[in-house]
Amino acid sequence: MRALKNFFKGFVILLALLVVFLYVFDYDYMLKAVRTIYLQGHTTAFLKDYEEFDNNIIEKGAPQPWPMHLDFNKVSATENLQKWNDTLGTIAFMIIKNDSIWFENYYDNYTENSKSNSFSMAKSMISAMLGKAITEGKIESLDQPVGDFFPEFNNDMSSKMTVGDLSSMSSGLNWDEDYYSPFSITTRAYFYDDLEKMMLNLKVVEEPGQSFKYLSGNTQLLGMVIEKATGQSLSKYLSDQFWKPMGAENEAFWQIDSEEGNLEKAYCCIASNARDFARFGKLYKNHGRWNNQQLLDSTFIAKSVRPRFSESPQYGYGWWLHEQDGHDFFMMRGHLGQYVIVEPNDNVIIVRLGHQKTPDAGIGIITRDIKMYIEEAYNMLNQ
Repeated sequence: MRALKNFFKGFVILLALLVVFLYVFDYDYMLKAVRTIYLQGHTTAFLKDYEEFDNNIIEKGAPQPWPMHLDFNKVSATENLQKWNDTLGTIAFMIIKNDSIWFENYYDNYTENSKSNSFSMAKSMISAMLGKAITEGKIESLDQPVGDFFPEFNNDMSSKMTVGDLSSMSSGLNWDEDYYSPFSITTRAYFYDDLEKMMLNLKVVEEPGQSFKYLSGNTQLLGMVIEKATGQSLSKYLSDQFWKPMGAENEAFWQIDSEEGNLEKAYCCIASNARDFARFGKLYKNHGRWNNQQLLDSTFIAKSVRPRFSESPQYGYGWWLHEQDGHDFFMMRGHLGQYVIVEPNDNVIIVRLGHQKTPDAGIGIITRDIKMYIEEAYNMLNQ
């Protein structure tokens, strides 16, 4: 009995020392990671994890429901699509044709109003907000230096880093894009309670504006620039400039670092639904025009959905690019397989949300599941 008591006493002391160590060396964010993710049986962020965090609200205005196509759900999911949906845990699959919902199905007790985490699809929304801020004159252009907003980036190589470099993933920042290591800066950012402090300690270690390197830190810093330039929180700016004018049917949530910091995780984490995420696909497909209102400059959109670097044809400014079977697609893309895929020439938008995707072949590589969703959607459309 005494040995057992000594064991537990030693265990408690060791645990206390571990907690002290985490706080002293600024790893206390891992305690939040354990509580919100790992103890719930996950190894990474998950679709409903927004419920575990503080959030700002993205307010809606007057709803504008999507029209239903005359052929709505007359074609069933292909056998192969259904198999992949089951295997990868799809929760929503939707095909929009000519701005009307042509096919729509939900799984795992999700509905058209259920919220799920956008993950990095938010990066495309941040890019749209950048375009709006430029149109309003609050940011000069894609070439304006980040150092104009944050003097911490106003020396040596960092003085060459522009807002366009952040949007096109070519900043040269020292950032480790790893979603599964508890020690990576990406994981730290997800759970850290003072994102601004963390971001302003980053360094530019490679020449900015030279090549594509996907880093979530780019979008986080870009979000901070937009907030400073507009004088509004990202949630408020997104609501006023896009969510309300585009008639989103539901309010959305945007995760923040903490109630004290109140800074949105700009690189990710808008909780919404397939129908409202799809509105950004329609906006970009229609060159920034929504009904009779020009919400976003068409020239900015055209630049956004073309590669900045010829050696990296998969990325423009905040949007992924993909060629398949003679079709040119641009897309919003998020961790675990959240997609809004647009083919403007065919007037088609494909939306998939879910729990998993096929394994990465490397950061920036178009994964197998994306190709399959496109192929099966077109098989359905061509029936």
